[in-house]
Amino acid sequence: MTLIFSDVVDAPGVETIHLDITDLEAIRALVKAENIEAVVNCAAYTNVEGAEDNPELAELLNAKAVENLAVAMKEVGGLLVHISTDYVFGGEPYNTPCREDQKGTPTGVYGLTKLHGEEAILRTGVRYIILRTAWLYSEYGKNFVKTMLQLTATRPQLKVVFDQVGTPTYAGDLASAILTILSAAVPRSDGNYFSDKFAEKPISAPTSTTPTRMAAIYHYSNEGVCSWYDFAKTIAEMAGHTDCEILPCHSDEFPSKVKRPAYSVLDKTLIKATFGLTIPYWTDSLRRCLQSLV
Repeated sequence: MTLIFSDVVDAPGVETIHLDITDLEAIRALVKAENIEAVVNCAAYTNVEGAEDNPELAELLNAKAVENLAVAMKEVGGLLVHISTDYVFGGEPYNTPCREDQKGTPTGVYGLTKLHGEEAILRTGVRYIILRTAWLYSEYGKNFVKTMLQLTATRPQLKVVFDQVGTPTYAGDLASAILTILSAAVPRSDGNYFSDKFAEKPISAPTSTTPTRMAAIYHYSNEGVCSWYDFAKTIAEMAGHTDCEILPCHSDEFPSKVKRPAYSVLDKTLIKATFGLTIPYWTDSLRRCLQSLV
């Protein structure tokens, strides 16, 4: 399996092809030049607060650009794997894990434009896999884990909201799940399919009724449930930052332009059954990330 990375900026340490996904013709040209069979779209406007002030830009990146990718892959019979979000939920009160067929009820521009992106994919008729995920973090970039590491190491006291509940997701685990999905959904040149361990010996191609060939929306996060307060406490304890007192607080103590989902735990039954995934518990993955950072 050959992987090609694209972005509008250079990624340090990665050979990156420049591609503006708001330009349909540029996508078509790259797909043709590189004979691309599948696209994994990780691009998005993810500034939740900023989206409220820049709805047109959020719509362009989270919906129109997604439609461009879907159109380009539809034209070549390819697969589009698109990363979506738990923010498509939140407008209705519930306290059981969100299922894939649950109606989207976003509470802000970010969630609404991400939902529009999902709807654009469905309209095109492209072969697709939509992966909704939540509370992403890793060793790279700016994220909650790295922010909490810095704050709990430098402040004597910290308040973190306890009335927003979900599940942290280690980006490394999500990436591994995507590779497993690609190995099952993208055929080799000989018409067979790679095993989920990328062994040289291929497995038989799935039949037309096999779930791995079916377009669908799936949910992926780590296992378990916690609040942002619980998440912060665990980060500090694992890092040994015991001098910082972490206190629970309500969301309304931090005024925001956006009402964030109060409960966005994702039901992962479908993705585990379809692709045979074993998903790590969130504290186990957090420990691995922190060890890598150290």
